[in-house]
Amino acid sequence: MQDNLVQVNESQASFVGTLETGKDTAEICSEVRLAIEEKTKFRKRMEQQQQFDSSESSSQSQTDKLPEEVGLTNTDQMDGISTLTISEQENSGERIGSYDTKERKDVSLAIITPPVSQLRNKLLVLDLNGLLADIVYQPPKTFKADAYIGGRAIFKRPFCDDFLRFCFQRFEVGIWSSRLRKNVARFLNYLMEDMKHKLLFCWDSSHCTATQFNTPGYKYKPLVFKEMRKIWEKHDPDLPWEKGYYNESNTLLIDDSPYKALLNPPHTAIFPYSFKFDSNDNSLVLIIASNINWH
Repeated sequence: MQDNLVQVNESQASFVGTLETGKDTAEICSEVRLAIEEKTKFRKRMEQQQQFDSSESSSQSQTDKLPEEVGLTNTDQMDGISTLTISEQENSGERIGSYDTKERKDVSLAIITPPVSQLRNKLLVLDLNGLLADIVYQPPKTFKADAYIGGRAIFKRPFCDDFLRFCFQRFEVGIWSSRLRKNVARFLNYLMEDMKHKLLFCWDSSHCTATQFNTPGYKYKPLVFKEMRKIWEKHDPDLPWEKGYYNESNTLLIDDSPYKALLNPPHTAIFPYSFKFDSNDNSLVLIIASNINWH
């Protein structure tokens, strides 16, 4: 799979977008990388502390048998440790992916996941805005939108339906958008219709890793990352597979924003040009034609 992904990246040279390298962007990327390094060091310290705490708790239960004496089972004790670990990670600024209960009902009812034994061994993670459609607030009057949802004009990318059918026929597919969950659900209902039932998961901005920076070129748009390890390490317990089933060798992110993949291993993403309500766009067809050898 890794070799195939390298070929994919090279074969997409004619239409894959690249991150601008102007002075402002370079400075931001440099600062972001420093922040990433600090975050990585902090995360390692937290993991070491968690291992130490877990070891101490295990040692205590073996020596004095306190859990059994007070009616607390070993399972209850381990649940308490797990809860503490998650709480510590949240307090440290690490965002653990989780759905709001009320919001979860809306989308989970629309997604029917197959048994783990029937899952394909390749996973595509698709972006929404810029990849499948152009979602804008005030489009030029000379362009007619395909639909209007939540005060936004929706321009569906040419060959979007063909691209989605291609993906669903050959791979498992998930959606990861950096937009709010309520908006993601609305847009998916229009863009995918009945195909949305085939999605393995649907993630939104709450699953992205936040930063203290703004997106290059967008003064008021927060810069966020899509860390694929959250999928591989199954940070969301509702993901319908066992931890480790998907990893960097069998997962591919398709997103029009290269900077969102800065924290991911190389050769785990491709970046088509952003769609800007151009009826002559054929990037999705090129992806199909160039990457038929993924499977």
